[in-house]
Amino acid sequence: MDHNKYMKLAIEEAKKAAARGEVPVGAVAVLDDQVVATGYNQKELKQDPTAHAEILAITGASKVLNTWRLSGVTLYVTLEPCTMCAGAIVQSRLDRVVFGASDIKGGACGTCFNLVDSSLLNHRVEVVAGIEEDQCSQLLKDFFRGLRN
Repeated sequence: MDHNKYMKLAIEEAKKAAARGEVPVGAVAVLDDQVVATGYNQKELKQDPTAHAEILAITGASKVLNTWRLSGVTLYVTLEPCTMCAGAIVQSRLDRVVFGASDIKGGACGTCFNLVDSSLLNHRVEVVAGIEEDQCSQLLKDFFRGLRN
């Protein structure tokens, strides 16, 4: 699969979040080289602490594929998933998560924690990090700089 191609789609989702005043994180779920669902952060819009891009994309993929078992699906995310999202990634049995920017304050796919590769859990997920990292990081930097100003 072309990781850069799908990460660029996730970046477009992140831009939708930024345009709505949300932290710019986007996600794209891909199965057999086809996008099955997308999501972007909507915590403020929905006033829902679980409305992360990853959760919305996972939920969307489950509806489209009519199953909670997302074997074969790769999730592309602009920011390393947090513990909640990493838990959902494991629970949904995703094969792989590909992320752009590492999250040094809460990343749960290898930076602060490595929930998706824990021997204590019943499923492990392949991780690919750093795809389109500069662009993903810049979106976040620009967003938070704008808030400070």
